Amino acid sequence: MDEVEVVVAHSERTTLRVGDVFLKVDADQARLDTEVAAVALAPVPTPEVLWHKPHVLAIAAVKGTALGVLGEPSTASSAAWAAAGAAIRKLHEAPLPHWPRRGKDLDELAADLDAECELLVSNGVLPADLVTRNRKVAEAALRPWTPRFTHGDLQITHIFVDGDEVTGIIDWSEAGPGDPLFDLAILTLGHEERLADVVAGYGADVDLDVIRAWWSLRSLSAIRWLAEHGFDPFAPGCEVDVLKARM
Repeated sequence: MDEVEVVVAHSERTTLRVGDVFLKVDADQARLDTEVAAVALAPVPTPEVLWHKPHVLAIAAVKGTALGVLGEPSTASSAAWAAAGAAIRKLHEAPLPHWPRRGKDLDELAADLDAECELLVSNGVLPADLVTRNRKVAEAALRPWTPRFTHGDLQITHIFVDGDEVTGIIDWSEAGPGDPLFDLAILTLGHEERLADVVAGYGADVDLDVIRAWWSLRSLSAIRWLAEHGFDPFAPGCEVDVLKARM
């Protein structure tokens, strides 16, 4: 008999797995609506939507295994990482989705980042010099960009491969018009050694300083939320180590 596996569970959303079916329960219906729409539009391998009702979405598992896990070395080949880059480029070249961008504008991003930095220092979570250095690095990400069709939460666990082939990209609830370099940064967060493979597969000139800036910005902004929701940003290879690498 299949068992119920709790994949993610916190106050905002819960994902369960039973056999080859994932059941997503989300307090924000708009996130589920976005996921359904994005899966239908994205020109890359995506999971099959089995059904959806208010606040609940059922999707089928995709073939293969995740490209890796944050905080652990990836066993995927360089070719698999390059294939991920090529798939992301295909997504970014697709027509923009019809819904507006989710998330904050540049002024809001900067204000929230400054607030998180102040809390990290005032509460003794991180040393002031570590925060100050990474806040300076993060500045490069706070610039105008041309919106592309982006995934918006392209963590390493959200791309599945079988050998050197991308078999599925999951969790599209944050998809929409956005900064394409953010997608590349989130995928390679904590796996800087794989950035060259991803960029080679992506096949276009990218500003590596902006990708590194997004690593700092994303890590500084996420630490408090992660800690409050049961995740450990201090685990080896995770957000705090990403910040330390910029020193």
